[in-house]
Amino acid sequence: MNEKKLLLVKTALRLFYSAGVNSVGINEVLKESGVAKKTLYNHFASKEELVMATLQYRDDIFYHWVKSCLDSDVSVKQSVIALFSGLDDWFNDRVTELDEFKGCFFINTAAEFSDPASPVRAYCLQHKEKLRELIRLKVRALTLEPAKEMLLVDTICLLKEGAIVSAFVVGDKEAASKCIPTVSTLIDLEC
Repeated sequence: MNEKKLLLVKTALRLFYSAGVNSVGINEVLKESGVAKKTLYNHFASKEELVMATLQYRDDIFYHWVKSCLDSDVSVKQSVIALFSGLDDWFNDRVTELDEFKGCFFINTAAEFSDPASPVRAYCLQHKEKLRELIRLKVRALTLEPAKEMLLVDTICLLKEGAIVSAFVVGDKEAASKCIPTVSTLIDLEC
């Protein structure tokens, strides 16, 4: 990605994440970035293309961060606990690469695009599915029956998503750490 395009994506992501996609216009992105309108339209034919680029950029950052949390320990239990500890760090603004916590960019953005056929909403779903697959690959090491594996993965994902929403909507910055005993017990029951 060239320098101007990256600047536009980073600026748009910061603004969209802070205020919402529908609340931020192209002119605000241009003003904040200092990039000319012609340059923006050389890279993005529409605001939706810019939104998609911000989703892809954030997806890459977030995916690698989640992967690093899950890969931080050898055991499944400790890896999943590391994920929730990482979420706790994110909620409390201790994860530099994720910026100040303002909820999940993908949940927030999907909520602004009510049409299930929207490419933006579809990308948000794809992001959640990618993260679910990362968790499933980690849980697979437990060699559970497929139905039990799916149930455990679903439960971990629901706890993760619930913690994110609780941290943002309710302001419960300890929501992720509150999930750790439950996750730990669930994994112990399956082992």
